Amino acid sequence: MPCGGGDVGLNVWSENDELLFYMARSGTFDENNTLLKLGRVRLRLSPNPFHGGTFKQELKLREGAVYIEAKNEEISAKINLWVEVFAPIVHVDITADKPMQVTATYENWRHQDRITKGKENNTNSYKWAPPGDVITKRDRVDYEGVNGILFYHRNGDSTVFDVTVKQQGLDRVKNQLFNPLSNLTFGGYLVGEGMQQAGETSGKYQDTDYKGWCLKSEKLTKKQSIKIYLHTKQEKSVDTWKKELLLLAKTKKDKEAAVKNKEWWRDFWDRSYICIKPGNKDTGDVDWQMARNYQLFRYMLACNAYGEYPTKFNGGLFTYDPSRIDTAMTYTPDFRNWGGGTHTAQNQRLVYWPMLKSGDADLMKPAFEFYQRMLKNAALRTQTYWGHKGASFTEQIENFGLPNPAEYGWKRPADFDRGMEYNAWLEYQWDTVLEFCMMVLESHRYIGADIRPYVPLIESCLQFFDEHYQYLAKKRGRKALDGDEHLVLYPGSAAETYKMAYNANSTIAALKTVTEGLLALSDTLLLPSRKAEWKQLLSRIPPLSYRTIESHTLLAPAKLWERVNNTEAPQLYPVFPWGIYGVGKSGLDTARNTYWFDPDAVKFRSHLGWKQDNIFAARLGLTDEALRLNRLKLSNAPRRFPAFWGPGFDWVPDHNWGGSGMIGLQEMLLQTVGDKIYVLPSWPLACDVVFKLHAPKRTTVEVEVKNGKIKKLIVSPENRRKDVVLPEE
Repeated sequence: MPCGGGDVGLNVWSENDELLFYMARSGTFDENNTLLKLGRVRLRLSPNPFHGGTFKQELKLREGAVYIEAKNEEISAKINLWVEVFAPIVHVDITADKPMQVTATYENWRHQDRITKGKENNTNSYKWAPPGDVITKRDRVDYEGVNGILFYHRNGDSTVFDVTVKQQGLDRVKNQLFNPLSNLTFGGYLVGEGMQQAGETSGKYQDTDYKGWCLKSEKLTKKQSIKIYLHTKQEKSVDTWKKELLLLAKTKKDKEAAVKNKEWWRDFWDRSYICIKPGNKDTGDVDWQMARNYQLFRYMLACNAYGEYPTKFNGGLFTYDPSRIDTAMTYTPDFRNWGGGTHTAQNQRLVYWPMLKSGDADLMKPAFEFYQRMLKNAALRTQTYWGHKGASFTEQIENFGLPNPAEYGWKRPADFDRGMEYNAWLEYQWDTVLEFCMMVLESHRYIGADIRPYVPLIESCLQFFDEHYQYLAKKRGRKALDGDEHLVLYPGSAAETYKMAYNANSTIAALKTVTEGLLALSDTLLLPSRKAEWKQLLSRIPPLSYRTIESHTLLAPAKLWERVNNTEAPQLYPVFPWGIYGVGKSGLDTARNTYWFDPDAVKFRSHLGWKQDNIFAARLGLTDEALRLNRLKLSNAPRRFPAFWGPGFDWVPDHNWGGSGMIGLQEMLLQTVGDKIYVLPSWPLACDVVFKLHAPKRTTVEVEVKNGKIKKLIVSPENRRKDVVLPEE
């Protein structure tokens, strides 16, 4: 069961009459860019209320906390686990009706250096191509004072950053590059009031040996409080880091923290909601599950509301022992497939798009800051390799803005372009960053967010495409543009699927939509002189390409392409995310034809993982199809916690599975076209639903559908009511 807040996540469970939880935090990357957990805590009570009695464990969403009750003939106890939203502090509050002794053990499996081999390296940035032995360095753990345990991991000066810079020929600009890994130190301080040291222990949990450091109550008590203070920082001196951590523990005594936490979660849940078949008592009802699991996954996203780094698509903060997912993977609890500090943009975007309609645009900041921090590195690599301006962000990108070293390729032809990934899947795929640029623009349109810090990021990303494709054209011949004075977007890539593409529709739609969004900004956000330049770029963007199949006009993946390499459907990206086609827009038949008759789109159709067919169907007003696919997306996962989907194409819990499910359900209920707000554009009116979602211009829409009729419609502000378009009942 997940529990968290701020940027900290716990996995909580009971086993063998004990309570256990893993701790994870945003940004805890080691030398190899593995996203390490912060350890495991084990609690045991004596007398033991977990043995031979009744047990209840409940996640209370409106409080963001996990409550556990255990009772037998001897003792009754309650445990409350929660994480502060505004400070990295984990709370464990225990009460009982009779005096008890509490033993808290901090367990760590990184008590010695470990060599990772084979597929286990998929959890770090070396993946299948390590240049040598990959070693996860040991942590430091020891008692601190009479009632505390201090634990931390500290990176050295040399990390995968240094290896990647050298591999990719960037040593001469290395001192200018942003390096988030050197001397990064992360860990915490577990302290129990009225507790004392109780020695060390060792054992094996699942597939991994560990050592434990124990605290126990000095005397029997009916009440025990345990706090875990966490700290992450790049610090030259570990002594300085320790002093900062202990100062946090000494000075952070906010008596109102619990009240503030409950207020934050209450306000969070009041922002928006979706409830299907309210009052339903059949938990096996798939329609009811869709909305319930939507809320559960939204909670998981909110646990990294204020993280320094984005929520990872491949497990977020809530991964666990991998052999429980695949019995062949007998690795440590740190494992996740597809890397820790490696961010795959096509997957990451699906985690963040649903936050606009859910009213959580403030939670998008970690994703925006991720690219903002790397902007200088992305621009430096462009200048170094090709001698022009603009930021080149690749698809599988490290948290320091360079391509993943394994995907970049160690075995490359000597004369191959140093700026390119030597990779059949990822070559020339660098347009996904434009989705994050569009999210920035949409956050301004939805809530009026101050996006001035990010305008240079958007401009630099557009500038790269403008300058780079003219640069490539001039290398091939005399002219920088085609006969119609348009850019020649070749070689390109339509997602990872249509490779060596000429004028990929996904790239064209991205460039057009982002440029138009930039031009729509006020003159205070973008000077008229800058707008004049971007209007010129807009005139250079080529038109979308179409094709005819069985007398149907369809959107094409590109004008031409050499091969099909994956199973995405980028021919439908003009529908989502780019919104050029859809309900209330011209050419709807063309987009629907693409959905139904494009042979690849049909062949690749699925609900698994990052597949977006549920979103396409909803955007196109295909009610029955959208319902079918969203039921598959959002029905219960085959695990105890119903929103732990996956692994799909990635890992558990699959966050791009959950994110795409959220988007699909939102789009069935609410879509916007300009100022128009389409209510229930793809929703079967026979299915009861109550929801509150967000639209641009700080607008909220609350709707109740019952027995095929719209019983309630509240639009705020009221002057936006005139923009609402309702379905025919």
